[in-house]
Amino acid sequence: QVQLVESGGGLVQAGGSLRLSCAASRITFSIFELGWHRQAPGKEREVVAIISSSGNSNYTDSVKGRFTISRDNAKNMVYLQMNSLKPEDTAVYYCHAGLNFMGRTYNYWGQGTRVTVSS
Repeated sequence: QVQLVESGGGLVQAGGSLRLSCAASRITFSIFELGWHRQAPGKEREVVAIISSSGNSNYTDSVKGRFTISRDNAKNMVYLQMNSLKPEDTAVYYCHAGLNFMGRTYNYWGQGTRVTVSS
């Protein structure tokens, strides 16, 4: 069974930093597109950052210049470095692994890690 396990969330003051980590198991990690998504209270889940199997990354506008997504295929890990955090970054952050292969779509999610940014 595929597992994605996030860690690194917590409480931080505005302007602070956190680094989220996601450990994956039982998948061919290197071929998956990886992403971080978040869901704030009362809002829909939104994509924050994605990184392709080749290492290309994209970010939602609200985090550009503040967040950095990275991956370590040797360790089956994906990270989200979050700097200059704002109260509006408060949410549960989810790790995602996705793949379209031979006409099939594979989507795996972690259980989420909570980030709270105080003003």
